[in-house]
Amino acid sequence: MAAQTRKDQLHFTIDNVADVSNSRRAGMQLALDMGFQHADATKVAVVISELARNILIYAKTGTVIVMEHRGLDGKRGIKVIADDNGPGIAQLDKALTDGWTTSGGLGLGLSGSKRLMDEFFIHSEVGRGTNVTAVKWLK
Repeated sequence: MAAQTRKDQLHFTIDNVADVSNSRRAGMQLALDMGFQHADATKVAVVISELARNILIYAKTGTVIVMEHRGLDGKRGIKVIADDNGPGIAQLDKALTDGWTTSGGLGLGLSGSKRLMDEFFIHSEVGRGTNVTAVKWLK
């Protein structure tokens, strides 16, 4: 369920499949509204979908925030923050490697998301949860 706190920031609680779809759709629309080309807006939407899906699979519930972002140099971008209090990622280096999976998928979720964005930061503690922050800069 999305709660739009400001016109340039969207907040989603992720606890079912519809939330994944809604966050993806609204995040893509925000990117388009900001002036992102369709291809880059689609990349942002894919990352939102992957991160929200990971929340659902591994943590069962969490949040995704999508917002306009300004760099220190004044450039504009979009920031995606995914946060959960799930089991955490024990082997973070492996989780960021193409083909490594614990869910039986293709193993491209985190590694692919990292490639699609311009900046990608992940912090995870076993037993405490995971936080991912990703930024795509407007060209």
